[in-house]
Amino acid sequence: MDQPDPKKTRTDAAWLDAHWMPFTGNRQFKAHPRMIVSAEGAYYTDSDGKKIFDGLSGLWCCGLGHARREITEAVSRAVATLDYAPAFQYGHPASFALANKIKELTPAGLDYVFFTGSGSESADTSLKMARAYWRAKGQGTKTRLIGREKGYHGVNFGGISVGGIVGNRKTFGQTLEADHLPHTQLALTDKTAAFTRGQPAKGAELADDLLRLIALHDASNIAAVIVEPFAGSAGVVIPPVGYLQRLRDICTANNILLIFDEVITGFGRTGAFTGAEAFGVTPDLLNLAKQVTNGAQPLGAVVAKKEIYDTFMATGGPDYMLEFAHGYTYSAHPVACAAGVAALDLLVQSKALERVRELAPYFADQVHALRGRKHLTDIRSFGLAAGLTLDALPGEPARRPYEVAMKCLAKGVYVRYGGDTIQLAPPFITEKAEIDTLVGVLADALDATA
Repeated sequence: MDQPDPKKTRTDAAWLDAHWMPFTGNRQFKAHPRMIVSAEGAYYTDSDGKKIFDGLSGLWCCGLGHARREITEAVSRAVATLDYAPAFQYGHPASFALANKIKELTPAGLDYVFFTGSGSESADTSLKMARAYWRAKGQGTKTRLIGREKGYHGVNFGGISVGGIVGNRKTFGQTLEADHLPHTQLALTDKTAAFTRGQPAKGAELADDLLRLIALHDASNIAAVIVEPFAGSAGVVIPPVGYLQRLRDICTANNILLIFDEVITGFGRTGAFTGAEAFGVTPDLLNLAKQVTNGAQPLGAVVAKKEIYDTFMATGGPDYMLEFAHGYTYSAHPVACAAGVAALDLLVQSKALERVRELAPYFADQVHALRGRKHLTDIRSFGLAAGLTLDALPGEPARRPYEVAMKCLAKGVYVRYGGDTIQLAPPFITEKAEIDTLVGVLADALDATA
């Protein structure tokens, strides 16, 4: 691949000023820009021409690696053939092809795919779908939504309401009425639970807090519980053995919908097509995004059970009327759908899940070998994902992860920093030697951080 000419990359203050960047310290970035100009395989190239190993698969979305020919060619063909089509009252073949592919790869019974433009839109769509479903069934009092501490469900108002990351909530004041289950990061209250590979053996009883909320509000007022199979943005928080099944059982017994937010866990990260498959628990609604197109195009989806879809159809009135008054201009965008079909075909044909299952034990061995390094208080891992918690610098709890990440970047490795954590999620195509480099650079960065 021809590399862009770094000399043509502007970094002057006036040019940088126009872009208000998301989830970024704009002042620091614009003083010290970190510009990525190209990507291929498991690597980025920056504006200085330096290769950077992609230790988070973009933002959890490029597990198959960057610039995959199969996907780029599908996108090129699509944009030249049908660059856009109206999503309302008209269809195009690519959306139906992708919906059927998603149906094939998600758990049995999750059969109806509603497309969105992102994971945030998928979260809000599933919450609206849950409330509207109960109204359609004549149970309109079932409106309350229940999330979980440390949960991340995007940044729209519904998502931050059920989300449980304080930094995403505190700035915006009152949100939708919601309750939260306790998180499952056991090491915060029990130091013996730190440094866990895979699912913690204890902690399933944390799901029983849902019974307390049911006793408080009554199930007749609760629409849905939404959780990530494992929490990603909070630092890879893994569910204890039996925890998700316990949530499923309580929701079923009390006529409450269970929503899995699989924007991070969907399509490979766990070594299965979904977290639902990996953990053996099927929700009523399943949210997707990110890996569905390998990050090549923005696309999200909510996959619903047949009974939910049938309920909307049965109460929709005349057949020309809307059954669900919801959607986005870019729902089922034809170019994004073409990217999704190509990405999921490639996921299957390249045996990417087998590759994740093969790499995961080695990845866990190397990551957990960091135990005892300076500042590290906990490591959690599952599949090709790991979260590391760093002891907070007094008065500046987010500083050490930032400094560690910047030291890694200087050595040619990109990792995610957020809150008190470092997060790792290398591409599925990663070689063992690259895992060694990733962990070695991280070890040196930890040792060099005050």
